[in-house]
Amino acid sequence: MYDTIIIGAGMSGLAAGIRLAYYEQRVCILERHTTIGGLNSFYRMRGRDYDVGLHALTNITPKGTKQGPLARLLRQLRMSWDDLQISPQLGSEIVFPGVHLRFSNELELLRTEVGREFPHQRENFDRLINEIVEYDDLDESHQEISARKRLAEILTEPLLVEMLFCPLMFYGSAREHDMDWGQFSIMFRSIFMEGLGRPHAGVRLILKHLVRKFRGLGGELKLRAGVKRLAVEKGCVSRVELENGEVLEGRRILSSAGWCETMRMCDDGAPVSQRSSGRLSFCETIASLDVEPQDLGHRSTITFFNDSEEFAWTKPDVPCDVRSGVVCSPNNFDYGQSLGDGTMRITTLANQDHWNGLDEHDYRLEKLRWYDRITDSAVRFVPDFRSRVVDTDMFTPSTIVRFTGHDNGAVYGSPEKQFDGRTHLDNLFVCGTDQGFVGIVGSILSGISMANQHCLRD
Repeated sequence: MYDTIIIGAGMSGLAAGIRLAYYEQRVCILERHTTIGGLNSFYRMRGRDYDVGLHALTNITPKGTKQGPLARLLRQLRMSWDDLQISPQLGSEIVFPGVHLRFSNELELLRTEVGREFPHQRENFDRLINEIVEYDDLDESHQEISARKRLAEILTEPLLVEMLFCPLMFYGSAREHDMDWGQFSIMFRSIFMEGLGRPHAGVRLILKHLVRKFRGLGGELKLRAGVKRLAVEKGCVSRVELENGEVLEGRRILSSAGWCETMRMCDDGAPVSQRSSGRLSFCETIASLDVEPQDLGHRSTITFFNDSEEFAWTKPDVPCDVRSGVVCSPNNFDYGQSLGDGTMRITTLANQDHWNGLDEHDYRLEKLRWYDRITDSAVRFVPDFRSRVVDTDMFTPSTIVRFTGHDNGAVYGSPEKQFDGRTHLDNLFVCGTDQGFVGIVGSILSGISMANQHCLRD
């Protein structure tokens, strides 16, 4: 009998496991795949190391800072800043036709840029910042307020509103067309007021630290251990049946598989959910170069681009929506040393129905076609790196489904979140994407918070 069984060995599940193991709980983490991390993972192909999922860590505050999500994460997991070896971004940008806003981990740069491009919005932008500073994370009424409506009351320049939405939606919005005011405020803080950073070794450093700490505390991690069924008796999960036939028992179950995905595991016949699965998924291309991007004149850490004055955040009707996207160069963080190969990663919205309906032959051809189209779109906004490419890879919504199990390949899950993590069963709780925190720091904090709230109270 385990004290807690955790479904999923992503960031959220691993963090929850560590937190519980500190209090001498007997904890088992179940992972369907052969490796950890979900989509925030890493692999090696043709002699090169690749990260997937991680562009940058958000919420990066300077070493020694006592407040904020990152400081809270480090305290709860009893880790040090040096364990993560985070380097800040060199600087990023939002690029729309004829308008260019730079930003860094110092908010003043963005304030100056807004004043330069939109001088009549200086006072309004300061008012927006003040409202976000005063935003109360615990006020759930903010989840009912449209961010578009609120911004229209503060900023009188529609183009500036669209430019601010672009990075925030790409990095954390499960809702189409809009965000709730609370999520907008959290994402604005995490990206523009705290900032972006990355370990030199990428996501593998974070995952290896988490697994090493979990196992060092006596935690048990089972790979190739997908959950087939949660047996329900008298309003509780009584047993966890694995796909290999093994049966486990636990006093509590904490699932990071997603709300709808977790409900389908339950065998009590209750409706899976009244809420809808998310529809927003991505394609991402990864190009390895024989030079550093800076050698080509590209110093931006992340470029968020859009080719019109209106930013469309919705499931596209075409395989990939190349009107907008994110270009990230992992080389362009302030490491003080080289990564070796240059890397350019481009992310666009994608239609999961299209990619899921292809046979293997057509799937490979479509990846080749859309790799080229995505790259063609991106080089309108960054230096053309195509002549220096030595290797490529690409993932699609089908890849996301395979490694996360999320319906529709929805990276950010359902647009309706379960902030308290509770389900209809007394001992089953959710953490991770559908609990409501996004990004790697948010995902880790979700696991910690749900473990504290539901698994350490008695």
